[in-house]
Amino acid sequence: MRVAVTGGAGFIGSAVVRHLVCDRGAEVLTIDKLTYAGNRANLVQVEASPLHNFSQTDICDAAALRSALLDFQPDAIIHLAAESHVDRSIDGPGAFISTNVVGTYNLLQVARELVGKVSELRFVHVSTDEVYGALGADGAFTEGSAYRPNSPYSASKAASDHLARAWFATYDLPVMVTNCSNNYGPYQFPEKMIPLTILNAHARRPLTIYGDGLQVRDWLHVDDHVTGLMRVLDDGRPGQVYNIGASCEMTNLALVDRLISEVAAQTNADAGELARLKTHVPDRPAHDRRYAIDATKVRRELNWAPRRGFDSGLRETVAWYLANGAWCARATGVYAGKRLGLRSI
Repeated sequence: MRVAVTGGAGFIGSAVVRHLVCDRGAEVLTIDKLTYAGNRANLVQVEASPLHNFSQTDICDAAALRSALLDFQPDAIIHLAAESHVDRSIDGPGAFISTNVVGTYNLLQVARELVGKVSELRFVHVSTDEVYGALGADGAFTEGSAYRPNSPYSASKAASDHLARAWFATYDLPVMVTNCSNNYGPYQFPEKMIPLTILNAHARRPLTIYGDGLQVRDWLHVDDHVTGLMRVLDDGRPGQVYNIGASCEMTNLALVDRLISEVAAQTNADAGELARLKTHVPDRPAHDRRYAIDATKVRRELNWAPRRGFDSGLRETVAWYLANGAWCARATGVYAGKRLGLRSI
């Protein structure tokens, strides 16, 4: 199989690329603009492989994107390239509209040209549970949940989902859409909550908590997400939506406490001292209160289930960040941990 992965030098994208090359023996074209969150160090395991090809291409550059894909002629496209941080979308929504909406349009248009040039094209469009908005105390998002995005980020992803659906309905493009819950694991850029909290706790910096910290998220290990995407790639039905989640709900406050305990255990630090670093800050504008994924469909139809328990997954994740100082230093050199998304507060 020849697979093009957009955003393949990012957190989830690089996990997909590593799995395709190392575990499945697929020939892969990684397409990545290498923005602040894209890092070729995430691909060190596959850089020397004859199965791996890299193209530093912006999906907003329609001509360059078309050239790269028509030259490679993939059997499948996994679309992960996106601006993805809510706080950044509050400060600068334009980049999110450009990459997530216009970039997706460009990719769908090139994919139309590929149909007929390859034996059977499959297109997996990777999205987020945030497009559904916020839940109350009960229930979970299903594939039939209404779209109610509340941030510029989630609105831009919702728009890209609608484009993917329309290109299936109108042009018979074999697109499948996935909506996942919050991912965690190695190689995640440390503007996101788990790696930022790990690094700040280790450095004895304030551990910022938005509002009361009682927002609830469903946590999914990135490797489990990758196996879910592979099941969709292999056996998903074009035109269908698949929600991928681990049914691992937790408040942000509880998550910070678990991270404190784990960092303390792995570094022989005083957990009480680390707990005193917790700092509540003004909440994010339009901060969704709760997300939860009902993954019944992907479990039933595609025989997928998460394999990583949260305790072991979090323990391994903390250990990875503590052991990979050079990677973390490069990331924190690009982003020093300053609070973003304050423009509307």
